[in-house]
Amino acid sequence: MHWDRLICDKRLGLEHYHENKGGIRSDFQRDYDRLIFSSPFRRLQNKTQVFPLPGSIFVHNRLTHSLEVSCVGKSLAREIATRLWSRYEAEPWAGKLFDMGEIVAAACLAHDLGNPPFGHSGEKTIATFFSEGKGQYLKELLTPEQWNDLTHFEGNANSFRWLVHQFRGRRRGGFAMTYSTLMSIVKYPYSSSKANAKGKFGYFTSEKEIFTLVADELGMLRVEDDRYCRHPLVYPVEAADDICYQVMDIEDAHKLKIVGTQEVIDLFLGFFEGERRRHMEEVMQGVDDPNEKIGYLRSSIVGLLVEECAKVFVDNEEAILCGTFEGCLIDHVSTRVKAAYEQCARLASSRIYRASDVVDVDLAGHQIITMLMEKLVDAVMHPELNYSQLLLSQVPHQYEVQAATSFEKIQAVIDHISGMTDVYALDLYRKLNGMSLPAV
Repeated sequence: MHWDRLICDKRLGLEHYHENKGGIRSDFQRDYDRLIFSSPFRRLQNKTQVFPLPGSIFVHNRLTHSLEVSCVGKSLAREIATRLWSRYEAEPWAGKLFDMGEIVAAACLAHDLGNPPFGHSGEKTIATFFSEGKGQYLKELLTPEQWNDLTHFEGNANSFRWLVHQFRGRRRGGFAMTYSTLMSIVKYPYSSSKANAKGKFGYFTSEKEIFTLVADELGMLRVEDDRYCRHPLVYPVEAADDICYQVMDIEDAHKLKIVGTQEVIDLFLGFFEGERRRHMEEVMQGVDDPNEKIGYLRSSIVGLLVEECAKVFVDNEEAILCGTFEGCLIDHVSTRVKAAYEQCARLASSRIYRASDVVDVDLAGHQIITMLMEKLVDAVMHPELNYSQLLLSQVPHQYEVQAATSFEKIQAVIDHISGMTDVYALDLYRKLNGMSLPAV
């Protein structure tokens, strides 16, 4: 693959209108701005990241997480571009390298756009509605590819759909994002038929044509009919996400007193050694606030991981461009840093993601999403019923619940539910169960 093609500001749905608009904003900066001002992005403020949405103690939600990932991703991509400049400064297209920061920043904002309410468990709940729940009867109405999409429902693929799908009444091309930004969020550039062991894939059957169009235009390497090599800028987007959720989740757990201060300090200091570690210990001796100590260590770790991941990317650029690089950037950082990161991952898995409050959200979210799926799918499959007509009348116009095919109707339901905030989903659940009425 070649940077000159990979960095492309052509817009989906506006290919006929591809021209330099002038001004100080690049087209990639316009991608970022469109996302910031969009309703789907704003709704992330009321979607669970890991811990229940805050009461008196503020923890991350999907919005704050996405903003922080974007900040880290932009720094990482800029560091990569600066290091690559010396290799390519004689090339006529070398200036494109400095667009990397804005592309990655926008892609990071969009990476969780398609995640349903109630955290990652919401994805699993939608998938198991079809594979284990009352949606199993729908299999006979769908193609094998469509059934695969539903039983492996994936937030990454849904984010791509939210960016490119033309919802009813909206313009062609969805968000009309640049080609490079679109491909920078596709961590798994293949269809659900090639889903990996964790059920991950990059696009639904309904978006295959768009994905293929954009991937071919950018010169992404095609391995087989429905499988490509990643766009290289997926790697810094993925690394920024990995850095943020792993480190920030531990910081949140400390604020919620799930993990003690000294335990987190010891864990975070494990990333450092020698003079730098001694200096950090001296700095913390002059700080009394435990949260300030953890914040200082967190910021130091983020800076370290940005440097390490940038080095890995540049050192392995040829393999990345040839599609032979394996794993993610963090898999290849220095031994000490990788060991400290893996220690954080083990603590998060054993102590944070299984914490009582986290599991309570998962359980409640499963119940809410399952019931909404049952009611809405039944309504779109049997629209002639009186109850169905009442329920569907409350679905926003943009969702095509009266589409021509069963798959499109089901996707409209999933679009509606995955776009909900936690609070909206809970409120609708209560109303449909007769537990909440206006002015009562």
